[in-house]
Amino acid sequence: MGRRLRIALLSYRSKPHGGGQGVYVRALSRELTALGHDVEVLSGQPYPELDDGVPLTQVPSLDLYREPDPFRTPRPSEFRDRIDVLEWAAMCTAAFPEPLTFTLRAARLLLPRAHEFDVVHDNQSLGYGLLRLVRAGVPTVATVHHPVAIDRQLELAAAPTLRRRLTLRRWYAFTAMQARVAPRLDAVTTVSESSRRDIETHLHVPAAAVEVIPVGIDPDVFTPPPADRPREADSIVVTTSADVPLKGLVHLLEAVAKLRTERPVRLTVVGTARPGGPAESALDRLGLRDAVRFTGPLPEADLVRLLQTATVAAIPSLYEGFSLPAVEAMACGTPLVTTDAGALPEVVGSQAGLRVRAGDVDELTAALKLVLEKPSLQEQLGRAGRRRVLAAYTWRSTAERTADWYAGVLDRKGRRG
Repeated sequence: MGRRLRIALLSYRSKPHGGGQGVYVRALSRELTALGHDVEVLSGQPYPELDDGVPLTQVPSLDLYREPDPFRTPRPSEFRDRIDVLEWAAMCTAAFPEPLTFTLRAARLLLPRAHEFDVVHDNQSLGYGLLRLVRAGVPTVATVHHPVAIDRQLELAAAPTLRRRLTLRRWYAFTAMQARVAPRLDAVTTVSESSRRDIETHLHVPAAAVEVIPVGIDPDVFTPPPADRPREADSIVVTTSADVPLKGLVHLLEAVAKLRTERPVRLTVVGTARPGGPAESALDRLGLRDAVRFTGPLPEADLVRLLQTATVAAIPSLYEGFSLPAVEAMACGTPLVTTDAGALPEVVGSQAGLRVRAGDVDELTAALKLVLEKPSLQEQLGRAGRRRVLAAYTWRSTAERTADWYAGVLDRKGRRG
């Protein structure tokens, strides 16, 4: 290892078991620490679960979107300063203020401590507060998993009413801020070549200036099942961080309904159905209440056990900037059926899964049926997936490449040595 680096790792929300931000922050901080670097995580709510030796600095917000009372009304005593007022006012106008308000709070905490860090690494918030650090000469970089403007496009396309489209435009207003901030940072990294191209399109950072560093898993945790533990027949699993059109869950439910006319297929969704949302509506429309189980967010050990017992894992997304669930399934030797959206072909390759056109329910149904019916194909895809993960997608490799990236940024700024 070269110089020991002092890293401030920022994440505006870090839910431990749902979505990728909490997983990314925990794993990257752990592995960078294991490499001998000093990492301090600064996070808003929900706070991450971190490993021993990684300190957490809490950056509390008003936590306006917490469960079980999202979009709540804070008590007057909860308001501490003007940033809190800004956060509340933005929510009242249907905007999503957290990327902005978190970075304003983080900059306020970090500027007096700037001498304590060699680099500040933001995880996807891209808020205006980061520019205060840049102007102060603090080396400031960011990971962009994929431009959120793509989520905005897909949700607007699926919106059924003008009112819903207007609400979505207001909610996603922060994407304009992200497009202004990203080009002014010292460096940007992303997780796939697909996302690198999308960052150039939506965030105006030249693709040549974006470093690609894939994320990964711990191959000693995500493992195939023991040889004496058979997988459950006709079981499909999907991990979805949000019940939104981007994830293609309704297409998968429609495919499951078609498969149920021939075999007793069961689907387990690692995630939650939004009340009144598209997935819940589809369950009733398709008569699938007895065939689909939603687990909510799962601890890592429970997720591993689920992947080890499933016959096949499905990734029906209309877009993916990377797809950690695909890598987790491959690491467990679970065969995949994925779409051709975003980075999925790049991540999964040609041998670890069957690929269908995004949004094509008939193709998705046929591919799932083929895997469910052929144990030899299951074995072939599972072995190929495990090999691919070991070769390319481990958190240690992610951390090593990230540390080298930091060093290159600091060299360009004349901050090494």
